[in-house]
Amino acid sequence: MLAYLVRRLILIVPTLFGVMVLNFLIVQAAPGGPVEQVIARLQGLGGSATERIGGGGEENLHTQSRPGEQALGAAVTSRYKGAQGLDPEFIKELEVQFGFDKPMHERFFLMMKNYLMFDFGKSYFRDQKVVDLVLQKMPVSISLGLWTTFLVYAISIPLGIKKAVKDGTPFDVWTSGAIIVGYAIPSFLFAVLLVVVFAGGRYLDWFPLRGLVSDHWNDLNWPQRILDYLWHMVLPVTALVIGGFASLTMLTKNSFLDEINKLYVTAARAKGLAEPRVLYGHVFRNAMLIVIAGFPSAFISILFTGSLLIEVIFSLDGLGLLGFESAISRDYPVMFGTLYFFTLLGLVMNILGDLTYTLVDPRIDFEKRDG
Repeated sequence: MLAYLVRRLILIVPTLFGVMVLNFLIVQAAPGGPVEQVIARLQGLGGSATERIGGGGEENLHTQSRPGEQALGAAVTSRYKGAQGLDPEFIKELEVQFGFDKPMHERFFLMMKNYLMFDFGKSYFRDQKVVDLVLQKMPVSISLGLWTTFLVYAISIPLGIKKAVKDGTPFDVWTSGAIIVGYAIPSFLFAVLLVVVFAGGRYLDWFPLRGLVSDHWNDLNWPQRILDYLWHMVLPVTALVIGGFASLTMLTKNSFLDEINKLYVTAARAKGLAEPRVLYGHVFRNAMLIVIAGFPSAFISILFTGSLLIEVIFSLDGLGLLGFESAISRDYPVMFGTLYFFTLLGLVMNILGDLTYTLVDPRIDFEKRDG
């Protein structure tokens, strides 16, 4: 097992490098980079945009190009949409600040060198370090991810087992109807319905609409703080659970049905073993392998991407919203820094998923399989 883990850890390096190269090239090819973003803000917001690049920006904006610089200005500004008429020195300052005065390959390798030391730099437009931004937003996403993943598995696995045992009965039919409804309704639409019905949208006003905690949370004692936090989590987590439990329930049911029909189960029953012993002593260990295999990707998906619209609807300032806003504003340090960190985290969690395999079924030997 040790040799297998070493190989998997070594494979993280080329995999992570490939992901970063591919995304870097795609982002660089997309129009509307950070220089264009600042130009657009400058044109729409006046002097406030120049404050992001330090002193002298506003003066440069109103300074006419000298005759000898006109040809240079045309060459510099032609690369950026909307830059015509701006002082070329101002554009060059922007390029230096964002690192675009260096060739693309040099920027990439410098970025990767910093990332190896977990130096993710500073946001272009938020005046904060990327690490500080992630730590600031992470409690929201971790709250949504952990609660959603826990409830999805806590509901789906027992329900899937029950449906497999009672396959074809009225219980299986009625629960399948509920699962189809949950599968058909996207999480964000269900979130809107919850807001309308339970958050003062039109009918009841039982739950808060905004934030992770109340404004007066610091004034509460600890039991009240916990209740306040859970109170705020009810609607967003419910919306995510409804969208996530359907597929996992059916996966669990199908896995159990596949195992129940195998000969070793028939043999166990023929020996007189009680049904709970057969289900949870023999079938469960084998049927849960495929469910466990999907846990890392499911958790990462819920934690960093699946909650984007939920965060917007319930005004939860988490990592999903941070990533979306960074992509829109072309905030490269935030985009690539979070991509690097969470890709690395996802690869590590996949390895942990393999280790969980061996805990559930010690008969699995990844080294023999690879050999």
